[in-house]
Amino acid sequence: MALPGHADRPEAPWPGASNALGSEPSAYLRQHAGNPVFWRPFGDEAFALAASRDVPVFLSIGYAACHWCHVMAHESFEDQDTADYLNAHFVPVKVDREERPDVDSVYMAATQAISGEGGWPMSVFLTPDGLAFHAGTYFPPVPLPGRPSFRNVLEAVHEAWVERRDAVEQNARGLAASMGSAQLSAAVRLDGPPETLDAGLLSEAVGALARSEDPDAGGFGTAPKFPPSAVLEFLIRHAAVPSDTAEAARDMAGRALAAMARSALRDQLDGGFARYSVAADWSVPHFEKMLYDNAQLLRVYTHWVRLGGNPVIGAAEAAEVATGCADWMLDSLALEGGALASSLDADTVVDGVHHEGAAYLWTPETLSGVLGPGDAAAVGALMNVSPEGTVSGLGSPLHPGRAFGEVEQALWERVRPALLAARNQRNQPARDNKVVAGWNGLAVAALAEAGAVMGRTDYVDAAENIATYLERVHWNAPDRLLTRVSHESVARGIGGLLEDYAFCAEGLFALYAVTGRTRWYALAESLVLAAADHFVEDGKLADSAGESAQVFNAQGQQTSLDPFDNAAPSGASAFAGALLSYAAYSGSHAHRLMAGNILGLLPPLAVRAPRVAGWLLATAQAALAGPVEAAVVGPASPARAELHASLLGSPSPGMVVALQSDDDGGSPAAGVEVPLLQHRSGAADGSPRVYLCRDMVCERPLQTAAEVEVRLAAMTS
Repeated sequence: MALPGHADRPEAPWPGASNALGSEPSAYLRQHAGNPVFWRPFGDEAFALAASRDVPVFLSIGYAACHWCHVMAHESFEDQDTADYLNAHFVPVKVDREERPDVDSVYMAATQAISGEGGWPMSVFLTPDGLAFHAGTYFPPVPLPGRPSFRNVLEAVHEAWVERRDAVEQNARGLAASMGSAQLSAAVRLDGPPETLDAGLLSEAVGALARSEDPDAGGFGTAPKFPPSAVLEFLIRHAAVPSDTAEAARDMAGRALAAMARSALRDQLDGGFARYSVAADWSVPHFEKMLYDNAQLLRVYTHWVRLGGNPVIGAAEAAEVATGCADWMLDSLALEGGALASSLDADTVVDGVHHEGAAYLWTPETLSGVLGPGDAAAVGALMNVSPEGTVSGLGSPLHPGRAFGEVEQALWERVRPALLAARNQRNQPARDNKVVAGWNGLAVAALAEAGAVMGRTDYVDAAENIATYLERVHWNAPDRLLTRVSHESVARGIGGLLEDYAFCAEGLFALYAVTGRTRWYALAESLVLAAADHFVEDGKLADSAGESAQVFNAQGQQTSLDPFDNAAPSGASAFAGALLSYAAYSGSHAHRLMAGNILGLLPPLAVRAPRVAGWLLATAQAALAGPVEAAVVGPASPARAELHASLLGSPSPGMVVALQSDDDGGSPAAGVEVPLLQHRSGAADGSPRVYLCRDMVCERPLQTAAEVEVRLAAMTS
C-alpha cells in the first residue's frame, strides 16, 4: 500500500509507520514532528522495531537551540527522497540531548572514537541492541571536500549492513568493549580511604592554566572559545587564599571576566551571555543562550564582586554584569510556575528562513534608522559595527571589546534603551520551555548568592520560587527520586542524573545559607542522601542509574562516569562539592570521605587537563580551606542581619553558613535542626553571635561583623 498522499512513494516500511514525535513534549523533538522521516523517540520500542525489521537504528542527537541541527533538518530530514531511503532501511530515532545527556554522552564518546570529531547534530548508526558501528556529526546534502553527503553515508552503511554484517557487528562489539574497559579504568570507588589533598597541586594547576591562557583576549585556548565558568570559580577561590600563585589566579580570572563582559559574547543590550564565540577575541558569538551558562556566569561574577575585583575589572563593573545577567534570566527564561526555561535559539526565523543571530545583528543603516546619523556613527565605531558584517550580510553583533571611557559610557547609557526597544520589535528567537532540574539548581545558587551580595531581595525570591517548583514538580519524596525534565509543570518520565541531584543540592544549600529556611537544608540533605543511594553501586560512582539497556550495552555493559567538566561541571565534581557542603553542615565524616574519594580524580587532571577539572579544583580548594563552617545564632535583629551579611559577603572558599531559623513558612521541615546549629546559643544578654568552625570544632563566638571579618581573613591565610 502506498503512503497516503504519495502514490509514487514506496510502501510503508512497517505496519503503522509514521512520524511519532508529534506528541512528544520536547521542543527539539517537536521541531522534527513534521519531517517525512518516520522518527521514533529513544526507547525500547524503537530498538525492538529495528530487531524485528532486521535493520540498524539511525540515531540523530541535537537540541532545540542548535543552529547546525536546523541546517541538517532543512537539507536532509525535510527532503522526501532522503526520508524515503531512511525509512526503508533504518529505524530513525531522535534524541534531545538536554533531556537525555546519558544517551548523548555514551554515543558522543563512540562518535569521537569512530570519526575523530564530535558535535551536534550527531549522527550515529546502531545495531538493534544499541552498539555503535558508524558515526559522524553534520553531513551535507551533497559531497564536500573531506565530507561525504548524507545520502552517500546512508547507502554505504546499508550496503555494509547487508553485505558485511559479521564485520559490522564485530567492530561494534569491539568498540563497546573498548569503551567498557575505559570505564573500568576510570572508575571512582567510594569505599576506601581517600588520598591526602596536596595544596601544591592547586598551584601547579594555576601554572598549567597560565600556559593555556590567551593573555591578549582573555580566556583559554583558541577559537571556538567557551566561557570557562568552572575554571574561573577555581581561580577566584584560589585567589582568596594567600599563596605564591594567588595573584596569578586573580589576574587570569580578571582578564577573562573583563574580556567576556566587554564582548559580543555578552549581549550588550539585555545582559545575557551566548553559549560561545566562534572568534578568539569573543567578537562573533554563536547566538544560542543557555540557562546553564548564564547561571554559572552570574555566580562567577557575583563571587568576583565578593572577592573585591582587581584593576582590570572592578567590583562595580562586575556587579553591573551580574545584575544584567540575572535580569535577563528572569525576564527571558521565567516560566509560569516559577522555574526557568532551558534556552533561546541560535536562529531567528525571518520570512520563513532560519538566520543565525538575526535578531542581534546591526548595520550602520539599521543603527541610523534608530538613532539618527550622528549617534549611529559614534555607536558603530564604539561597538565595531561596520558595513562588512562580521556574521553575515545581516550585520554584526555589538562588540565594544574594551572598557568605555566616561563620555562613551554616557553615550551608551543614553542610546541603549532605544536600541533595545527597536530590537524587541524584530522577530525573536524561539525559546525551549523545557525545565531541566539540574540547570534550575544552578540558577537557585546563583540567584540566591547574587541577591545576598548585591542586596536584591527579588533575586532571592526568584531563587525560592524555582526551588519550590523543583520540590513540587521534580521531587518524588516517597520514592526519593528526582525527575530530570518537566514541561508545563508536569514531570517527564526521565530519571534525574547525578548532575541533577548534585546541582539541585548545591543550589538548595546556597539558598539555605541566604534565607535560613531549614526546608531548603532538609531538601538538599534528602537529595544528597538519595544520590549516594542511587548512583553508588558496589562502591563505584556512576552518572546515571541505569535508564537504558541500550546505553549500558554501548559502553560494554559497564556503568559510566565522566569526570570531565563540559559546559557545566561534571556530575562527579558537582557531587563532590555537594558532599563537602553537606559534611560541613552535618558533621558526617562518611560523606566527607566520599567527597575525598571523588577528589582522587584530581591528581592526573590538575596539571595535564585543568581546563576540564575546574569544579574538582574549586572543590579541592574548599576542602583545603576547611571549608569554614559558620553558625549565626540569636533572635532576628539588625545586629544578627549584619553578622549574617558579613559572612555571605566573604570569599572564604566553600564556606557554609547556617542561620538560626525564625520562620520556615509553615514548611514540614520547620522543625528540622541543622547539626551545625546544635548546642550553639546567643549571648547571655540575647544578642546574636557567630561561631566559626572546622569539622564542627568551633572557636570562641564573635559578636561584631568587624570581628568576623578579621577572623575569617586569618582563617584563610
